[in-house]
Amino acid sequence: MDNALRIVYISISGNTEAFVERVAEYAAQKHAKDASQPLVEAYEYTEQFDEQILDQPYFVFVPTYLDGGDGIHTGYHEILTVDLRDELDAGNTDNMLGIVGSGNRNFNAQFGLTAKHYARRFNTPLIGLYELRGNAEEAATIYARMVKYANNFHATGQKLVLA
Repeated sequence: MDNALRIVYISISGNTEAFVERVAEYAAQKHAKDASQPLVEAYEYTEQFDEQILDQPYFVFVPTYLDGGDGIHTGYHEILTVDLRDELDAGNTDNMLGIVGSGNRNFNAQFGLTAKHYARRFNTPLIGLYELRGNAEEAATIYARMVKYANNFHATGQKLVLA
């Protein structure tokens, strides 16, 4: 059985890509010590994105880019990641196992807001948030959660959904 953890991500400033690479490096270290620990396969969303990737279990990593405001009363309109959202709308979200988001904690209520919107839109758990490029501890936490959600999917054939 292929137990790779697939990540579909979009990276505007390079922060999301850097964190995905950090998670993949952590996965490679875990796999080197224990071959049963899954590796990470990362797929950046671009104009050449192969939508067939969505036919297998996957996780989505998104940055937060909004149109200003406070994230509560105003400024909750997503920008720059809309093309990925539209691709996911057209794809197989039954295989979307979890959402991971990033942002800047200085933006208070807007921190990770795009990921929170995706979780609600696609009825998929938000499994973690990290700041900017993330750190090693956040990468380890996100990896462990991805493994947990993937193992559950492989055991039950169903993704976890929001309560």
